[in-house]
Amino acid sequence: MRIAVSGSIAHDHLMTFPGRFADQLVGDQLHTVSLSFLVDALEVRRGGVGANICFGMGQLGARPILVGAAGEDFEEYRAWLDRHGVDTSAVRISEVLHTARFVCTTDADHNQIGSFYTGAMSEARLIELAAVAARVGDLDLVHIGADDPEAMMRHTEECRTRGIPFAADYSQQLARMDGEDIKNLTEGAAYLFNNEYEKALIETKTGWSAEEVLSKVGTQVTTLGARGVRIDRAGQETIFVGCAEEESKTDPTGVGDAFRAGFLAGLAWGASLERSAQVGCMLATLVIETVGTQEYTLRRGAFMERFTKAYGADAAAEVREHLA
Repeated sequence: MRIAVSGSIAHDHLMTFPGRFADQLVGDQLHTVSLSFLVDALEVRRGGVGANICFGMGQLGARPILVGAAGEDFEEYRAWLDRHGVDTSAVRISEVLHTARFVCTTDADHNQIGSFYTGAMSEARLIELAAVAARVGDLDLVHIGADDPEAMMRHTEECRTRGIPFAADYSQQLARMDGEDIKNLTEGAAYLFNNEYEKALIETKTGWSAEEVLSKVGTQVTTLGARGVRIDRAGQETIFVGCAEEESKTDPTGVGDAFRAGFLAGLAWGASLERSAQVGCMLATLVIETVGTQEYTLRRGAFMERFTKAYGADAAAEVREHLA
């Protein structure tokens, strides 16, 4: 399968302030706050939903096509993704805006002050999937992840019009959407990705029951945190897949993106839904053990050893041939 992944591309600038924000705030002067914090640590990390998912798929050898918008400051990031098996030829480069950026300062009590600059992400709405398909060949699936809202709407409608199967995965953008937006992004999706809370929110905002949601999509994939994932299809028995055992719980950021990367890679291989979910859960485990969303290394021998321990020799035999 040839899979395109649309979604945000961003840089994360994460700083640490050794004191407490609360000690710097004067109660009766909050209406005129003017503060500067001298930080003692700065980490610049690669991020963005679309880029994170594609990085994971690339690590698994699935060669995904990243669809999104970035600024002229994207070149180093592009080289990184290219080296890790991602096709970045469909990324639109803005002539006037920087790549989206999240800037966050965390104090000693783990309180945070952050800002998100959308920047070039707003130009993702100008990308036409037909042009992407013409350049890389027919698309078998388009994963529509959190991005500029207008871009998400346009990609969804274009997939419907052109008969391209698509996966709906609005995640962080769900909070700002109303029921009609959610319906427009969901109906006809081959796959719908959500966590437990998002599942309930989708049903509340649309007024659809759980059964009605399933009638609108092919497959609903619901992540359950430490309990793994469940996969539902109308009229079919639910599939449950547990998580692989963690060696540590270091940083949960990007775990959901890693699961999607593994699941989509499984689909690209032609694996079953259960096997794809197992690959996703194993990759998510690697990410939770690592600080950062793209800082893990997939060592195939170690990956298969842990995969075998978690899911058995028969499952591992099916996956091994794709990682060889």
